[in-house]
Amino acid sequence: MDTNKPIPFLLFIIFFINHLFKPISSSEICSNSFCRRTEPIIRFPFRLQDHQPNSCGYPGFDLFCDAFNQTLIDLPNSGEFAVQSIDYAAQNIWLNDPDNCLPKRLLNLNLSGSPFDGFFFQDFTLFNCTFDYRKYRFDPIACLSGENFTVFASSSERAVRFLASRCSLVATVAVPVQWSFFQPVLTSDLSGDIRLAWGSPSCRRCESRGGQCGFRSVNSTVIECRNVRNRLPRTARYAIIVGAGLPALLCLVGFFCLICSRIINRHRRRHHPIMEFSVVVAPQPTTTTISGLDGPTIESYPKTILGESRRLPKPDDNVCSICLSEYLPKETLRSIPECQHCFHAECIDEWLRLNGSCPVCRNSPKNSPLTHT
Repeated sequence: MDTNKPIPFLLFIIFFINHLFKPISSSEICSNSFCRRTEPIIRFPFRLQDHQPNSCGYPGFDLFCDAFNQTLIDLPNSGEFAVQSIDYAAQNIWLNDPDNCLPKRLLNLNLSGSPFDGFFFQDFTLFNCTFDYRKYRFDPIACLSGENFTVFASSSERAVRFLASRCSLVATVAVPVQWSFFQPVLTSDLSGDIRLAWGSPSCRRCESRGGQCGFRSVNSTVIECRNVRNRLPRTARYAIIVGAGLPALLCLVGFFCLICSRIINRHRRRHHPIMEFSVVVAPQPTTTTISGLDGPTIESYPKTILGESRRLPKPDDNVCSICLSEYLPKETLRSIPECQHCFHAECIDEWLRLNGSCPVCRNSPKNSPLTHT
């Protein structure tokens, strides 16, 4: 009886060993980080030193915080730059000079040895001038200018020719500008952020699906896409909306039109019961003119309020022959005693005022005045 007791204990040991040696996913130890709340969010492929383990970032994408909690990156051949923004889906990063003199850094910018390259380059020529720049409405580069000289930068051929005839050339540099099209700039202080891009690791597709890239495990170099939201592509969602929504909208419009037509017909039947009299009435002989009945005679004809069963003396007589509408419960009917034909009370009353005969069998009721010509 005791031979079965060690089995649960052995299963526990096997489970513990498997769990102990199971590879730890990098996502279990990597979380988003930042130097301060106003700074960019740091996640794969970037890694914030002293905040995230090495397995949380891709080689060459290390970032760190300075004494003012500003996010910095060290480019191998260009030095430290302040990280202004990161677009993980487009794989773009915006940098500037932490000492607020980016034009000076651009003179020696060298992106070789780093995983980054310029998104779009535009050549700017720098000149050292001694004239009063305010007269020409040029924007000076303040951090490179002095008391007796002013430095300008331009990408416009016309402005470059003008400055070359009056100033000394400093250098022509390729600036990784933020825009992606060529637009000549008369003068610029080159203080705007530079825009760089990275190609590897490529996580655009993962990011577009709402996921995040990361190493499969702490000791793995395989990159996988995690936390992908199970959603259809935008084009597929649009196709479903159009395919299902348009028929539903047409059905709704059709149903609305049907309801409106029924309401209109019911209203027309109640308030205009003799609209089609000219169609129903057969032409009368030219030799005889029949006048209608008077009010007391008409009122003497039997009236019936139709019940829910809509039971009538003649079972097949369920449609008013004047307005051609089916009888409904609670409606008032009037019958002609001689032939027992029934009609809506308002329909036959109006009919008998104009005609002294039954609209179905053409028999003239008793006491109906006939006038012959």
